[in-house]
Formats: sequence, C-alpha cells, structure tokens
Amino acid sequence: MKTAEHIRLGESHSAHNYHPLPVVIHSAEGAWVTDVEGKRYLDCLAGYSSLNFGHGNPAILAAAREQLDRLTLTSRAFYNDRFAAFVTGLSELCGKDMVLPMNTGAEAVETAIKVARKWGYEVKGVAPDEANIVVMEDNFHGRTTTIVGFSTDPDARGGFGPFPPGFRLVKYGSAEAVREAIDENTVAVLLEPIQGEAGVLVPPDGYLAAVREICTDNNVLFVADEIQSGLGRTGETFACDHERVVPDLYVLGKALGGGVVPVSAVVANADVMGVIGPGQHGSTFGGNPLACAVGEAVIGLLKTGDYQARARELGAFLHARLADLGPGVVAVRGRGLWAGVDIDPLLGTGRQISEALLRRGVLVKDTHGSTIRLAPPLVVSADDLDWALEQLSAVLREARA
Repeated sequence: MKTAEHIRLGESHSAHNYHPLPVVIHSAEGAWVTDVEGKRYLDCLAGYSSLNFGHGNPAILAAAREQLDRLTLTSRAFYNDRFAAFVTGLSELCGKDMVLPMNTGAEAVETAIKVARKWGYEVKGVAPDEANIVVMEDNFHGRTTTIVGFSTDPDARGGFGPFPPGFRLVKYGSAEAVREAIDENTVAVLLEPIQGEAGVLVPPDGYLAAVREICTDNNVLFVADEIQSGLGRTGETFACDHERVVPDLYVLGKALGGGVVPVSAVVANADVMGVIGPGQHGSTFGGNPLACAVGEAVIGLLKTGDYQARARELGAFLHARLADLGPGVVAVRGRGLWAGVDIDPLLGTGRQISEALLRRGVLVKDTHGSTIRLAPPLVVSADDLDWALEQLSAVLREARA
C-alpha cells in the first residue's frame, strides 16, 4: 500500500486519539527512518525520548533476540532468570535499594502515587485518606484518569471527570509555591525536572535543589518523573543530576525499553519502597524476561557514560545553532540534546512548521500552538544534526518570504 491508503485505512478503523503527521514509516536504523515509498527522514523526535539509543541499536536488539528464543513471559507468579540482574543493575544506576518494574510511563507514575500515599500513612503517620501530593501546572505524567485529573491541559482532562482528590497544583519553577502548598498531610512533591510536553520547559537554576531541601525539611517525598528527561537525554544520566539532586523516587520509562518493548519502573530506597507488600500492586507483564533483558542492555549502555557525553557535546552544538536562527524564532529552551523552539505565530503554527520540515525529510512534532520539539536519538551524527537545522532555517526563511 502507498502512504495515502495506509492513512485512509488507519483513520477509518482506529480511534482518533492522535493527529499524526502524514508519513508511514516502514523501516529504521540509527537516527534515520524510511517510509513505505522509500523516502528517508531524519528522526528528530526519537519516540519522545524512547529511542535515545537509536533505532535498532545492535546491543539492545541482540539482547532482545537472544531472549525471544528462550523465554518472554512468566508473570510475577514465578521468578525468571533475567529479573535479578535487571533490578540490581537499575538500583545501582539510580543509587537506590529497590525497583518496582511496570510497563508504561503512566503505570509508573500511578505506582509512585500509590507508594507515596502508603508511605505517608504507614511511615509519616498521615490520617487515613487524607494524603495530598503537590503537583505542577503544565505537567504531563500520562493519560490515566487519576493523572489527567491534575493536568492543566484542557484537552487532556476535558470530558473525563469526575477526578480523584488529593492533588495540589502549584506554579512550576517556584520553590516558594511548593513550600506554601505543603501541610501536615502532604506526602510527596511530584514534578518533571524538565517539562517535556509543555514545550521543554527548564526550571530556574537552583529550583530542584530548593525543592529537595523543602521536601527534606517537611518529611515529604521528592518524586522525579524522569520518563522523558532521564537516561542520557540531557547530558547526564538523570536531569536531576545537573543540580546534584537525588530524589526519593525516580520514575522511569520510555528509553528504559530501548525502543523495543515498553519498560518502566519506580526506583527508591527500602524505607520507602518497603511499604508495598504482596498483592498491593503489580502487573502481569511488569518485569517480564524480555523487558528485563532489554532493560539490562540499556543499563549497560548508560554505564559507559558515552551517551551522556554525546548528548552534552551535540546538545551544545544544537543550542548554539538554534540561537543563530534569527527572526522567526521567539524562544529556545532545553538541555542536552533536547530543545523546545517557539516559532513566531505570524510564520505558522507548530503543526505547519512540522509539516514543512516533513517535506524536507526531517521529523519533529509540535506542541501547544507554535512550539516544536527537537529530540533526535543520541546516536545522531553532528553532520546529520547540522543538516536538520539547515532545513529548519530554510523553512523559516520560506515562511518569512
């Protein structure tokens, strides 16, 4: 089938919960993908950071293929021979004691919410059903009804209520707002160290460290959603590392599955994670042998430090080039190999700019009006990244003409 027929059939027989760009991808390698008609595109979205290590990373594929031939699922009713190495490796990578593996990012966030509440009742001594969690405006933590209930995005939450109570929204980037929202029933502060879906919003310097201090002073858990920002994307293993901040709970996903299978996890010390007992949380596929094999391969790649270094080096190049794009760019934000670029609305919407880049062989995605996001795989070459930025520059010149 050609592109148009794939799209026609897909739109006819699937729910319209996405608005994809009109490209149908058939194969991929590294930072490049090829569509059903043979045209190649540079992937500058990387599955919203799920593909940090590139399409078809040889080490990850080798681990998956070897495991596929042996064992893919047992459920957690039994142990499997890949589980121990995965949870041990991820604990060590995070500098924590214990891992609770799940599948998707939203599941991991839900897990962190449950752990934080149970810790609040059993350890902190909050009265039953009185726990609250401080969350940030413009957050994106997933699509479950609990999570969209504390979203400030009308598209995410509109029409899905009623929503569960227990969340207090404050301004992102304001440590004082966090401090003022905490009371004796607060069990956690949940935030993204960099807000990805909101447009790659980087908080002010010192914000994460201040939140860490506030949480410690008030006996409140600091929960860092590093699903998009973690695992090398920003030039450090975790975005929190830029301020040398260690949260109480890491929430991980996306790149943990290497772009092969969905893998997520919550990682914490035993004094926090130990509140969860048998039957109180779980997942049939969470911690399955295939996921563990892939996750272990990802951990091995991160332990070298090569990908973090590459994100730092190419990220510096990316942000320097974006700063030189001139008229048409209202603002640029980001860290490492991750950027949100606000386009002058007079030149077009983010969708229109993304479509223009698609025609030139570059894949990006818009968010919130006239913002586009750039997050190529960390394996992208400097020359290919430079070429992509030349295409963006050309699109802006054409829009100004």
